[in-house]
Amino acid sequence: MTLRFRAIYEQTDKEIAARKFRLWIKQIKTHKMEAFNSAANSVQYHMPTILNFFHNRSTNAHAESFNARIKGFRANLRGVSNPLFFLFRLEKLFA
Repeated sequence: MTLRFRAIYEQTDKEIAARKFRLWIKQIKTHKMEAFNSAANSVQYHMPTILNFFHNRSTNAHAESFNARIKGFRANLRGVSNPLFFLFRLEKLFA
């Protein structure tokens, strides 16, 4: 099942990908694979957003990476006591 799911992202046409996502969700439901139910429900709920990937094959990976770096920086400081100084440091370190 998971390999078929991954293969959907090799599609270049948005409509074909949508059909394959719906087929994958249907297979999860008909085979009663409880471990995948949550994932199938999430894919179904977020389908329009997920299908945006097939317009120009771009993701928000850079933003997610930047958010992870900010969270790591914040963890190293053991919290933020002065938000303005925190933003100043972020600008100096990551700009």
